[in-house]
Amino acid sequence: MGINRRGFLKHLTAIGSTAVVGKATKGLAQEDFTGYPNSYGVLVDTTVCIGCRKCEWACKNVNNLPNKPITEYNDKSVFETNRRTHADTFTVVNRFNNSKNPDKPIYVKKQCMHCNEPACASVCFVKAFTKSPEGAVVHNPSVCIGCRYCMAACPFNIPAYQYDDAFTPEITKCTFCFDRIRKEGGVPACVEMCPVEALTFGKRSELVDLAHERIRNNPDKYVNHVYGEHEVGGTSWLYLSPVPFDEIGFRTDLGTTPIPKYSRGFLSMVSVVLVTWPALCMGFYSFSKRREELAKNESQNNKEEE
Repeated sequence: MGINRRGFLKHLTAIGSTAVVGKATKGLAQEDFTGYPNSYGVLVDTTVCIGCRKCEWACKNVNNLPNKPITEYNDKSVFETNRRTHADTFTVVNRFNNSKNPDKPIYVKKQCMHCNEPACASVCFVKAFTKSPEGAVVHNPSVCIGCRYCMAACPFNIPAYQYDDAFTPEITKCTFCFDRIRKEGGVPACVEMCPVEALTFGKRSELVDLAHERIRNNPDKYVNHVYGEHEVGGTSWLYLSPVPFDEIGFRTDLGTTPIPKYSRGFLSMVSVVLVTWPALCMGFYSFSKRREELAKNESQNNKEEE
């Protein structure tokens, strides 16, 4: 017998109503993140990037994502639309008009910013996200329950949901090549692949100094701002630009206060049951619907064989 969404949720609500009145947890929000003084980062100089997209190829290659031959990344038609990262693409390069020099477009690489105080980690009550001493915000899919609050919390619109397998969907994003950078001498694959050295990997504190030095030495070349130095409490990825950052796709309304400081008070008052129950309900509902679809298809195939 089939089941509709309303009936399914009504049934589960009746079963789970007693759980809601159970003892609330002490709090969902994690403790304050302050970053790590010796963490790593990447400085992206958008005045140097040529839009070759080899970083995209390298990222897919090292993360075993669906990929194309590197020669196909010469296709410039992708720049006709502004792309975002998704489940099978952890980094993308977009092209923007240059108001200072119309003959020279600006290419901007986009990926997870690996915030010093990550909003995704703050709202994740199962602690599937952690901020590593190396600077990476690491996601553990074996812990994740698929609630997708991280997607809503991220100020940079980065975490994506992989739906390819209905039974094992998961959150995906740039890993900062964590397994590589925690080894001595290791660098992210995109940095290693960049042919023009638009990406500089190193200690975050040193990259901040390097960025300001470039601005001081070339005041006509760069706007006087290092994006990521202070935005939402600071990020591991830093950017230099020849034009205001809002002209090349960056949010400039974020302020300097880490997102977790806004959400922490609210989350500390919310029961885990109240937060997880809707996610679990929808998960069971999706599983039930998928099972019905498989049964229906099997029945249809049996009839055709007869």
